[in-house]
Amino acid sequence: MEPSNREVNKVVELVAESITAMLGYWDKNLVCRYTNAAYSEMLGKSKDSMLNKMTFKELLGSFYQENLPYINGVLQGKIQTFEREVEIPEKGTKYYIENFFPDVVNGEVKGFVVHVADITALKIAEKKLLQSKELILLQNKRLVDFTNIITHNLTNYAFGFSGILDLLTNTKSEMKREELLLHLKILASNFNDTINNLKQIADVQNKAHLELVEINLYDYIIKTLIILSPKIISSKCTINNFVPANTTVMGNAAYMESILTNFITNSIKYKHPNRDPVIDLNCITQANDLILTIKDNGIGINIEKYRHELFQLYKTFHGNYDARGIGLYITKYQVESMGGKIEVESKENIGTSFFVHFKKS
Repeated sequence: MEPSNREVNKVVELVAESITAMLGYWDKNLVCRYTNAAYSEMLGKSKDSMLNKMTFKELLGSFYQENLPYINGVLQGKIQTFEREVEIPEKGTKYYIENFFPDVVNGEVKGFVVHVADITALKIAEKKLLQSKELILLQNKRLVDFTNIITHNLTNYAFGFSGILDLLTNTKSEMKREELLLHLKILASNFNDTINNLKQIADVQNKAHLELVEINLYDYIIKTLIILSPKIISSKCTINNFVPANTTVMGNAAYMESILTNFITNSIKYKHPNRDPVIDLNCITQANDLILTIKDNGIGINIEKYRHELFQLYKTFHGNYDARGIGLYITKYQVESMGGKIEVESKENIGTSFFVHFKKS
């Protein structure tokens, strides 16, 4: 024996009232003809105040215009599906997926069913997954950066040790030998500091944010010049350090050493063939930033042509056999990781000026 229409309707209503999804029916004049318990509870309205009385426009109020394209769409017989983010007092942000299903009889739309499902838990999980993905990408990028820091820093130390040992081998002056040995001790001490700094940066690779400490910029410039002294001497480079001794910024020790090394090394590498290199280091303050300027008299670069490629990975511009297109890419990443930025001015055959923004301590 088949159930009667009355029995079927009773079962349907029982199901509709039991589910957590919100169900409602609005006729073509946008008057509410049905709402289940979950829908009226979510809206904070009683069924009596809604049924056969309330219009969709009255219900939505200021959100009516936002919903109008979906309303027009469903009244044209097209299913509408969209997501909505709602701020609910004392409950915080809620996320819903809404469906408008047209009720079509003999080709005419009589009204539409509204189905609303709470997807807040799904959205929160989705955001956490996205954050995890972004963190993994950031960590991978820092791992590559860390590998490149090691390569750059240790290569420069290797050059420094090799240069001093060559000078020790070839000098016969006892005074000169003592001076070189002292220089070798200083270099070894700085090398030890660098290894410790690299250990510290390895510790922060798994953190979402780089921890910054107060750094004396002048001290790090001096340390970098000592490390690079064989290269500076062999290239007949003049370094003018106008940065005051008490200049401090917020930064990371390993990053700072790598940044200074890259800029000074590049200025020497791309020196003008017809003159000895000269590098001026200075600083100015601007709002909350301290700007380190590194100005050289090298071969320069066509900044109008290459501005957008200057800091890209593996981009080189002068055809040097030892150019790898890594240094400026790493340096930009390191500066930005510390909350700063880099600006550049350059003219071919005249020189280049870099303006490195650090956060003031």
